[in-house]
Amino acid sequence: MFGLIGHLTSLEHAQAVAHRLGYPEYGDQGLEFWCMAPPQIVDDIVVTSVTGKTIYGKYIESCFLPEMLASQRVKAATRKIINAMAHAQKHDIDITALGGFSSIIFENFDLEKMSHVRNVDLDFQRFTTGNTHTAYVICQQIEHAAPQVGIDLSQATIAVCGATGDIGSAVCRWLDACLEVKDLLLVARNRDRLNELQTELGRGKILPLEEALPLADIVVWVASMPKGVELDPQTLKNPSLMIDGGYPKNMATKLQHPGIHVLNGGIVEHSLDIDWKIMEIVSMDVPSRQMFACFAEAMLLEFEGWHTNFSWGRNQITVEKMKQIGQASLKHGFQPLLLGM
Repeated sequence: MFGLIGHLTSLEHAQAVAHRLGYPEYGDQGLEFWCMAPPQIVDDIVVTSVTGKTIYGKYIESCFLPEMLASQRVKAATRKIINAMAHAQKHDIDITALGGFSSIIFENFDLEKMSHVRNVDLDFQRFTTGNTHTAYVICQQIEHAAPQVGIDLSQATIAVCGATGDIGSAVCRWLDACLEVKDLLLVARNRDRLNELQTELGRGKILPLEEALPLADIVVWVASMPKGVELDPQTLKNPSLMIDGGYPKNMATKLQHPGIHVLNGGIVEHSLDIDWKIMEIVSMDVPSRQMFACFAEAMLLEFEGWHTNFSWGRNQITVEKMKQIGQASLKHGFQPLLLGM
């Protein structure tokens, strides 16, 4: 059995979803209540591969909200993720994906040191961040969406914003090894990590965001946009492709301009309908088939019987592992979301 650990985008979103899922006692409560609310299994999932194999899973709502980080309730945020993982393990779930901010919190706050939760000793082999599949899907979106908007990759400049993160560094490795692109721009906050990545790749120009954006034909966003930064469509190339790999995905509402194409990054579509409710509440266009690639990774690991932490740790994703999970993705009927043109 596979599991998905997720969270909602805001307190307002959480309150609305709680009412929708039949938890009115959660729906009328404020942030303090959500800081104390325990994890809940709120959905049972049935997925059938195009090979004919059927698997079963559960969606675990962690009750984490981004406001907990913004309001300096870091201990509450970290406790949410660890408790949700323990909840999954207690229910004998073999492999569980950490979705959204869950994996970021786990890595940034070194939660692996918190292996004992009440009466549960966490077995980290049972958990995956899903980042390998996410990185693979974003790379496929680059390759297949660029021609949709008239961009020739062999002549293209690609900026990766968040290049030193787990997903961003994997995307850079794939672009360097598997695609012929003219220039690669590396954008991130930590200069030391940028230098290390540039040395590893043997290529790539390190630039601040404001200098990189006007030069890029394709911008891959796998980091939150810095506060105070406004995107001026007049300064961007036309045509250009913006792949929004963040969460929540809101770039399409900020950039509405002819010639600037925004694609929700790291989203896949399954070939067959999935029996679940949870994707309806995160505004997927086709909730019976579309999902975050990190969630799909848990399904792929269950389909293949790879009950291990396939994606784990920072900057450990290799091109070989991306190809491995990519092959499984295609085998079981998952396709990267592309532009609806």
